[in-house]
Amino acid sequence: MTTPSIASRTALQHLRTTVQLNAHLTALRYANRSIPIRHASGKSKGDNRARDQPKKKKARTEFKQYIKAFEVGKPPTSPKYDLAVKLRTVKNGPTVRNRLRLPHAVDTSIRICVICPPDSLHAEAAKKAGASVVGEDTVFDAVKEGRIEFDRCICHQESVAKMNKAGLGRILGPRGLMPSTKFGTIVKDVGASVKGLIGGSEYRERNGVLRMAVGQLGFTPEELQANIKTFMSEIKKDIGLLSDRINKEIHEVVLSSTNAPGFPLNGDFRSSASPPTRDLSVL
Repeated sequence: MTTPSIASRTALQHLRTTVQLNAHLTALRYANRSIPIRHASGKSKGDNRARDQPKKKKARTEFKQYIKAFEVGKPPTSPKYDLAVKLRTVKNGPTVRNRLRLPHAVDTSIRICVICPPDSLHAEAAKKAGASVVGEDTVFDAVKEGRIEFDRCICHQESVAKMNKAGLGRILGPRGLMPSTKFGTIVKDVGASVKGLIGGSEYRERNGVLRMAVGQLGFTPEELQANIKTFMSEIKKDIGLLSDRINKEIHEVVLSSTNAPGFPLNGDFRSSASPPTRDLSVL
């Protein structure tokens, strides 16, 4: 008897693995009656009218239940729900970019730097609002030494000239941290700006898609729904502001999480077959 070649043994092993995987998936489908087994004809076993039945849209709360199955064992605050909004738009043209504060903050650990006179009322207001780094010369020296210990940076109007003279643009610019009037990070009221940044979220259109984290794994369906509605309303406003220059339309909205696949948000937030929302909010 001849000994099979390495290629033959590899092919045989691959075939066995495929057969075992198919058998495992078949067993899972039998265990879950909501996922019917379909034959080549398109009909489900035990239901010859499967092709004639209209497709039912999944409720959005049901998708939340499926997504949470992929995050079993993860801390409630570590995985994030992400919303991707696909737009119908031209390839080259004005893009949507904005910042908003969601009803339920997703990331509250953001570190904010405020450039303003250290002993002024502005500095006191910034610290009270939650800024982690406040000052002028101390901030300039730390940045030049490579110690950038913040995620956002805003500058008071009185400190703009001093900031420009320090030459921070070549360091903070490539990181997207350089304050500018274009992005609304050169402000008059630093206290209000810091409060808006903490718990705020930024979104930007890239290749016709807007993405933003809209919730934590531990959010209830009502909290997630409120954040999604706020985000979608803001996008529609942004599109309306660009309507005189370019035509943009929302094509598809997809909800996913850190480790879960995406689910298109078609249908209602609840259906008659949906489980109670209190059950969905328990990990």
